[in-house]
Amino acid sequence: MEKTEIHKLQEFLRRTFGNDGLKVTPGAKDSDAADVALGERKIAHITVDDEDGDRSFSLDMKVPVERAAIESYLRKLFSNDKLKVAARLKKTDSVELNSGSDFIGVISADDPKGKSFTLQMAILDFDLEET
Repeated sequence: MEKTEIHKLQEFLRRTFGNDGLKVTPGAKDSDAADVALGERKIAHITVDDEDGDRSFSLDMKVPVERAAIESYLRKLFSNDKLKVAARLKKTDSVELNSGSDFIGVISADDPKGKSFTLQMAILDFDLEET
């Protein structure tokens, strides 16, 4: 990942989650990856996807709480009361994460008992354009 992409990803995530404390840094082991931290705590991992000829990024973040606590956990983590969890039609193993009316990503169960979840967020190259 290039330095400019890392900077654009950081700005995009700060806008999306409403938290200026988010920091994106190059991945330690992979040049096509980056880590996302909030303060000193690493909270997510970003990988590059060039598969279809279009450059995009995939964010994966573990959400270590049960389903009933996901929204309050994420609101507290990012200090953002606009974050909302919404049910998905015909899907019981996952929920949507939104910021107000804007879709952010899908949160899927890691295990059948729903003790932990993972937020998966696709970031397209045009998402990184400055507004």
